[in-house]
Amino acid sequence: MTFQDGKIPIPPIDLTKMKPPKMNPKFIAAAAALAVIAGLVTTGLYQVKPEEVGVVLRLGRYVHPPAQPGLNFKLPFGIDRVYKVPVQRQLKEEFGFRTSKAGVRTQYSKASFEDESLMLTGDLNAAVVEWIVQYRINDPFKFLFRVRRVRETFRDMTEATMREIVGDRTVNEVLTIGRQEIETVVEEKLQELCNQYDTGITVDKVVLQDVNPPDFVKPSFNEVNQAQQEREKLINQARSEYNQIIPKARGEAEETIQNAEGYALDRVNRAKGEAARFSSLYAEYRKAPVVTRRRLYLETLGEILPQAGRKIIIDEEAKGFIPLLDLRGKEVKP
Repeated sequence: MTFQDGKIPIPPIDLTKMKPPKMNPKFIAAAAALAVIAGLVTTGLYQVKPEEVGVVLRLGRYVHPPAQPGLNFKLPFGIDRVYKVPVQRQLKEEFGFRTSKAGVRTQYSKASFEDESLMLTGDLNAAVVEWIVQYRINDPFKFLFRVRRVRETFRDMTEATMREIVGDRTVNEVLTIGRQEIETVVEEKLQELCNQYDTGITVDKVVLQDVNPPDFVKPSFNEVNQAQQEREKLINQARSEYNQIIPKARGEAEETIQNAEGYALDRVNRAKGEAARFSSLYAEYRKAPVVTRRRLYLETLGEILPQAGRKIIIDEEAKGFIPLLDLRGKEVKP
């Protein structure tokens, strides 16, 4: 073997003497069978979780009923396609904010979503409304195939409905007393739209998370709120004084009226009694004028004399009467 130019010479290869290795037909059949079985297992078996159902399309056509939770079999090699839909899970959509990490201390995304939450109220005031919609999928077929991009469509319907309801109310209603009503009305109208568009969605609840004025008007809005609170405070104080004074005055007036009515009734009854007494005396007087006159005279004296103190009555025709000065317990004046 000689070396030229520092290279190792390569001997020529005779391809006519090379023979392919011999393959066992049984081994080939076994390998093919294993490949088919592996394909059947990997493409034919699938698992459906307890909160899901499997919607099966066979060559693009819907197969009814949906596959139930557990281990299921479908036609392999792409003949059947399975879409898993969480029909038992409560889903939610967030508007105006996003939850980045849920837990005991929930963390929220710091990104701004004012394009969703900034709204105009009925009295031409701005408000930042953040809310959550909780919903379930009641018809997996409609949810998958009736509406294209159903999640985006559902969010658009929710935002449009919320803007419509908020736009019909004042900013005070949106921020304070009207929150519960807004949640109820939005839930009803949103469910009507979901039924109308065959989305297969059932709206469970609409919750207003936070409603505030925009940051650039918060100072002015807080001043207005303080003025309104002061007004309410003064109104409540006035009502408190009113409740203290007016019922007392009404009670005193009622007492005065009742006393007057009692006095009037007493005077009337006394007058009626005296009139009846006079009538009876007059009737007796007509029967015996002299006797009745004397009796009235004596009865009158019987009432007057005890009130006149000690009196001494002397007959004007008596003579020889010697007046005595009573010195008992009295000071004699010169």
